[in-house]
Amino acid sequence: MGFCYASRHVSYKLKLLMLFTLCVLLVGWATSTYLMDAVHGTPRTKNMVGSFRKSTPLTKERKGDPKRNAMPTVKLPIAMYPCPTLSPHLRGPSKLTFKASLTLEEVQSENSQVAKGRHRPRDCSARQRVAILIPHRNREKHLLYLLEYLHPFLQRQQLDYGIYVVHQAGNFKFNRAKLLNVGYLEALKEENWDCFIFHDVDLVPENDFNIYMCGSQPKHLVVGRNSTGYRLRYQGYFGGVTALTREQFAKVNGFSNSYWGWGGEDDDLRIRVEMQKMKVIRPSPNIAKYTMIFHTRDQGNEANGQRMNLLRQVSRVWKTDGLNSCSYKLLSVEYNPLYTNITVDFGRPTKIS
Repeated sequence: MGFCYASRHVSYKLKLLMLFTLCVLLVGWATSTYLMDAVHGTPRTKNMVGSFRKSTPLTKERKGDPKRNAMPTVKLPIAMYPCPTLSPHLRGPSKLTFKASLTLEEVQSENSQVAKGRHRPRDCSARQRVAILIPHRNREKHLLYLLEYLHPFLQRQQLDYGIYVVHQAGNFKFNRAKLLNVGYLEALKEENWDCFIFHDVDLVPENDFNIYMCGSQPKHLVVGRNSTGYRLRYQGYFGGVTALTREQFAKVNGFSNSYWGWGGEDDDLRIRVEMQKMKVIRPSPNIAKYTMIFHTRDQGNEANGQRMNLLRQVSRVWKTDGLNSCSYKLLSVEYNPLYTNITVDFGRPTKIS
């Protein structure tokens, strides 16, 4: 009986010894593998880490749960995040002054980050790409004043924007509407713009809360200006500065090409908008204020005596008179630091049929 007890005791010790030896071997093998991976960096380990980083979703912070707030997130470059709905850089109303001695070089030096009239925010991704179209002829000083204020104004709104000045060559009657059609067509050759601002050269915005972006409906941005006591010129007025999306402007076939001289083309556009069951919207009168730079009527832009006859024909001709019939001779496209200059020749005014 004592022999049996001793035999069992030895067998038990032997088993413990074998188990202990096995554990030591396993620990040694695991340690050596880890050290080898740490020194050489095995591809499998790197791939697993890389895969984890790629598949980790963006997470939002959840209030009251510190553990979830500490969950790992993928950080995108700052410029890839969308800009806020309302820019933190807005200042509100400003008193505008126009210095007689202002030079182009001064405006360029104040906007050194602008190239070819283009600028986009660096700290976020703009919500819209906006093309500003300015019809122009013999208004160099007015253009300079507008650029002085408009570039900082648009940058504070965190827009991805480009400014196009569309210049009519020659001395024939001025055709604002046709110039804006040209601006739309030529600007789209460079960029698939989301929004178009059709902007008179002599109107300067006073309040940067008047956001230069398009909405679900065509927008009229000049509710009031200094020359009218900051009141709407008349019920239904849709001129000066307007904003339409690429699709909205195409839907109405753009402006009519038939308005030579001053007046009528903005009312024509409003009629086209209403015919397409769209509604003109306006910002608050306290915000949509402009300073109009005083000037006398330009030679070659006399009042259009035929504008009332043309307005009576809109419903009949809008499908064939507009973007799809806008003919012009493109003379040049020049990339200046503060804007892209498009020069066109329309020739003699066409007769009204």
